[in-house]
Amino acid sequence: MTGRSMNSTGRFGDELEARLPLTIGEACLQASLFLEAEGVGEPRSNAELLLMHLLGLERAELLRDLRDPFPQAELESWKQLIARKAAGEPVQYIIGEQWFYGLPYTVTPAVLVPRPETELLVEAVFAAVDRLWPQAQATAGSGADGSVGAGVGGDVPTVVDVGTGSGAIGVTLAALRPLWRVCASDLSPDALAVARSNAARHGAAARMTFVQGDLLGPFAMPRPEQDAAAGQIAGLRIDVLVSNPPYIPAGDIPALQPEVRDHEPRLALDGGDDGLTPYRRMMEQLPQLAALPRIVAFELGLGQADAVAEMLRQYGAWSEVSIIPDYAGIDRHVIAIQS
Repeated sequence: MTGRSMNSTGRFGDELEARLPLTIGEACLQASLFLEAEGVGEPRSNAELLLMHLLGLERAELLRDLRDPFPQAELESWKQLIARKAAGEPVQYIIGEQWFYGLPYTVTPAVLVPRPETELLVEAVFAAVDRLWPQAQATAGSGADGSVGAGVGGDVPTVVDVGTGSGAIGVTLAALRPLWRVCASDLSPDALAVARSNAARHGAAARMTFVQGDLLGPFAMPRPEQDAAAGQIAGLRIDVLVSNPPYIPAGDIPALQPEVRDHEPRLALDGGDDGLTPYRRMMEQLPQLAALPRIVAFELGLGQADAVAEMLRQYGAWSEVSIIPDYAGIDRHVIAIQS
């Protein structure tokens, strides 16, 4: 924390103590004003999330209790939470959670914070797979017993989520389509630990496989000299490849928002000189797979969609290549489908 932040945080604590006793609403307001003065975006939302975390309240309960006395026993903890937020730490890391596609996900500094726009990639994958494998559309709670291929003669898609991070994509797919086979990979063992915990949290752990490795490397056809212990991962026939890989150009990272630049894992951000290195490498690795995926779906950075869509078109293996904009109208995803 910088000297300025330490001094201002101290003043914030002094101001809080000078206003005692406080209501919960007053504690929230004072924190909001302080975070705004420190240049923190969405100060009210951040203050409310931290207060809900501190007091163990849902949002409706927080609104209900705004006039109640703020518990003085929590005052020091409240100061510390606000100090961490003022220093630029993402609120999701402070509270240890982010919601994605209607599900809560554990997040730590080992993984990127799942973004709302990635939900659109998940929606596109659901739509495409449900079209090609309509018999595997059983959803969570629809009576599927969770075993691979249950009730559909084994004719279900095998989906691989490359660079899974928190598992937001892969776990969501597995949790909401229990008949699908889902494998999630990441280069970071710490990220895989988070993804496994989220799979367990959402009842999908027994139906998922997790593997450490670089992009499509773990799934390449095994060479004769390789140990058979690679098991079913090496040479796995992938029907659906989905990935939200690192795509920030290396030279752009210093200009990112401090919350991202200083706190989120660089391994999950750095996409090489132009941000396209992971996509090129995956395209180069495709011939090493047992078969080409019928669906390939990527998330991308600003201004990258046309280049990646052209890579897929030039490869010539898919009859449809589409670009999907995000909520801000930015071309954010590319999906290629072999009907």
